[in-house]
Amino acid sequence: MEQDKIQHLEFIQNNINRMNSNSFQIKEWMITIVSALLALYVSSGNENYIFLAILPTVLFWFLDAYYLLQERKFRCLYNDILSEDTEIPPFAIPINSYDSSILKTLFSKTIGSLYGIIVLLLILGGVVLKYFA
Repeated sequence: MEQDKIQHLEFIQNNINRMNSNSFQIKEWMITIVSALLALYVSSGNENYIFLAILPTVLFWFLDAYYLLQERKFRCLYNDILSEDTEIPPFAIPINSYDSSILKTLFSKTIGSLYGIIVLLLILGGVVLKYFA
C-alpha cells in the first residue's frame, strides 16, 4: 500500500513539473513575440506594433494563469495525499474538487505583476510615442 502511495505522489509531481514547464515556456513565447513586435516598430516607426503587442501578452497571461491554477490544484492534491486526514483512493486525481478562481490566479503576485507591468508599459510607451513624440 505504501508503494502505491509513493507512485501516486510521483505521478502527481510529474504533472506539477509539467505545468511548471508549460508556464515557463509561455513566458518565453510571450517575450519572443513582444520583442519581435517591438523590433517591427523600431524598423518601421509604426506605433501600432506596440499596441498590437498587448494582445499576445494578455492571451499568454490567461494561458499562464490557467497552468498556474492547475499546478496549484495538483499541489493541493499532493498535500492531501501526504496528509493522514483525507482518504483519496490510490491513483485518483480529483483536482476538480479543489476550489480555485481563475481571476484570483490572474491577479496573483506571481504572474499578475509580471504581465500587468508589461501591459502597462506597452500602453504607456505606445501612447507616448504616438501622441507625444
